[in-house]
Amino acid sequence: MLDALDALIDPSTRGDPESPLRWTCKSTYQLAAALSEQEHPISQRTVYRLLEALGYSLQANRKMQEGTDHPDRDAQFLFIYRHVQRYQRKKLPVISVDTKKKENLGNLAQPGREWEPQGRPTKVQTYTFPDPQQGHVRPYGIYDLSRNEGWVNVGISRDTAQFAVESIRRWWHKMGHERYPQARDLLITADGGGSNGYRTRLWKAELQRLANELHLAIRVCHFPPGTSKWNKIEHRMFSFISKNWRGHPLDSLATVVNLIANTTTDRGLYIETSIDDTIYEKGIEVSDDEFATLQITREKFHGEWNYVIKPQR
Repeated sequence: MLDALDALIDPSTRGDPESPLRWTCKSTYQLAAALSEQEHPISQRTVYRLLEALGYSLQANRKMQEGTDHPDRDAQFLFIYRHVQRYQRKKLPVISVDTKKKENLGNLAQPGREWEPQGRPTKVQTYTFPDPQQGHVRPYGIYDLSRNEGWVNVGISRDTAQFAVESIRRWWHKMGHERYPQARDLLITADGGGSNGYRTRLWKAELQRLANELHLAIRVCHFPPGTSKWNKIEHRMFSFISKNWRGHPLDSLATVVNLIANTTTDRGLYIETSIDDTIYEKGIEVSDDEFATLQITREKFHGEWNYVIKPQR
């Protein structure tokens, strides 16, 4: 009976790949019925106890697979690590950047639970359809790898390269310059796609404008395709923000800003935030002539991922 139960739970590896339960919900009731059809009469409660004895438990899917690994993935990780270490030894700023997923505003249900008086849960709308009048937010984060500090620019428009670089600009004026007053170099680690992707011309053009304004040489190292979860900001800042607002409706911009700004950890994570009400347009193109003027120096190792943008004289 135990062998039959084990085969029903995982038919593709231990049982019959054509098992009737391969494409259905494997509830204890269905397992009990399937075992009974195989001449193993058993109750649902007994199936539950046997599953626990076999080491099974109810589990959700875990997001771990991001596609085929790039052959130079590990080499790029090592390249990034060495540059981060070099900049940190010199007391230069090193930041990890990314856009958090879009969140609709309104009295909408949020995943997770929070403590409330018994029998008095927070009442939210039945459906989670976006409300055009409430709008949405797109938080763009900057995480300081050396200081365990972050800045989140809460945008209400589109996630564009202009929005991404404006977020970095605001971080520098509000936090970065104060922490690194003598710095003339900045290292940015970023994903390979999105508004700060390595193929995005506008991202590089906007970084050139930023380098000119701040008189900084901006080095960028992109993570290889399919490795966005390795970006430090994901598990050192964004994950804690998500935990802090779990079960809490994001009913206004003020709520989002306060929940982000009050996110802390045992290791002393500190976050500042602001609202960016600029309307960013999409589809802005950078001409070949303009792109040719950018002061970009590409590394010999994957110059498309690793490059430095210096101020134009």
